[in-house]
Amino acid sequence: MTESALTYSPDQAEAHDRIAQALRSVGVDLDEGTLAPPCDEKRVVMAVLGKAGSGKTLLLAALTRALDEAGVETVSGDWEGRRRRERRTLAILAPTNKAASVLRMRGVPATTIHRILYTPVYHPEYEKIAEWLAGQGERPAIEGLTDQALARAAAFYQAQKSIPGALAAAGLRGSDFITGWKRREEPLDIGLVDEASMLDTRQFEDLKEIFPTLILFGDPAQLPPVKSTGGMVFESLPAPARLTLSRIHRQEAGNPILDLAHALADPALDFHGFERMVQEAASRDARVRMAERVEVDLMARSPVLVWRNATRIRLINAFRAVHEAPETELLPGEPLICDGIELPLRHRKKRLDLEARGLIKGAQVVYLGPGKRAGFSRLHVIGAEDPLISAASIVKIEKPDEAEPFIPFAANMGAVFLHGAAVTIHKAQGSQWPDVQVFAPDIDAASRMGRSEAGQPLWKRLAYVAITRAEERLHWVVRNRLSKPSAPLSVADLKAPRAPLRLEAGE
Repeated sequence: MTESALTYSPDQAEAHDRIAQALRSVGVDLDEGTLAPPCDEKRVVMAVLGKAGSGKTLLLAALTRALDEAGVETVSGDWEGRRRRERRTLAILAPTNKAASVLRMRGVPATTIHRILYTPVYHPEYEKIAEWLAGQGERPAIEGLTDQALARAAAFYQAQKSIPGALAAAGLRGSDFITGWKRREEPLDIGLVDEASMLDTRQFEDLKEIFPTLILFGDPAQLPPVKSTGGMVFESLPAPARLTLSRIHRQEAGNPILDLAHALADPALDFHGFERMVQEAASRDARVRMAERVEVDLMARSPVLVWRNATRIRLINAFRAVHEAPETELLPGEPLICDGIELPLRHRKKRLDLEARGLIKGAQVVYLGPGKRAGFSRLHVIGAEDPLISAASIVKIEKPDEAEPFIPFAANMGAVFLHGAAVTIHKAQGSQWPDVQVFAPDIDAASRMGRSEAGQPLWKRLAYVAITRAEERLHWVVRNRLSKPSAPLSVADLKAPRAPLRLEAGE
């Protein structure tokens, strides 16, 4: 076992050993650090399951390090070198940009599932630079690029291991070196998938087709995908392929948010008893707060989590009203949620271009201002490695008690956005924020309806998912009131891009 395994709990150690045994059967020996060529006939699908704080991410990160130390090559989805028969590869995946960014902040080189399903096509001239950076070719001589530009690219790649970022550091735009996108034709090797509770059946089948060895990491206490008819995909795996982590590591540090999350497993606990527990936690720990109103300043980057759509729409309109946002336009700094791409089939390439750069359904985005062309918006995609994009946009502002949304501006076709100051708990899965506001009256409404999901009261599943989105502080909002903003909306808090805005897509 690797050194990191020395700090494992017994259930983590057992899961690690079971996974190591499975990897050994496909030619990857973590104990000896040796690799054999991939075996096309052998297939492995496993799942590591555990509630929040059980150490799933710690195990995923340790396996990633061990695979890297054994010589397995990590594939990011940005660029792939020449295929070699004996090469062993690894991809660490998440369903959304935000979920992938949570892993990257913890040192795990994650990418989205979409970026693995669809691969970029590089201009042959600039692909020579990519091959050189990856150690697969000689330093090229490219017309129009100086030695200093290539040196900047090499320095960036050494620090970040990103081919697109390195080419951008050399002064190139994405449209210079990426000529298009195509669905992956060749399978990969080993895939580690975080937030597997969010996978739908089609995504699961796609991943099994690409990865002969697939290991899922998921939380069975979360909500199943909205369109799911059979629960979570890992529930279909045979019992020996499901590894359970039961020990809650982060509770040892006295995390009151996780204490509340795991208290929901008590079948005798009702909503009012749980709310008393929240109040007691708030009285002794600043990381939990009983809030008498929604803090509007937090909504710009951390949406209020709700159950009912009517609540979501009402909070969004209240947010815009207190910021005095005009109906006919958006203010820079307003949060948006991508609701899909509306493009006809003949524009499939543009759809792939937008999705590959982060505009997938559910992506969180901040509006920066109008683009250079009518109907275009400049956007910051939260969690994307290269967050700035300019895209044809259709923005829909839903109104209370009105069937059709108001559209302040729109291109004829392109990326569709809803406002993101409040989102449903379902859509919040896979994301985390330092501060999370949970609208408790909605959880109360779910409890009074008496609905169950997978044998558990719906309100408990909603509460569990909502409060475990909080990284540092939980705001349990008990009143239907909104504060006034302390300052106008701004974009100054967004991280600077690594290169100038370089995409105009979705025409």
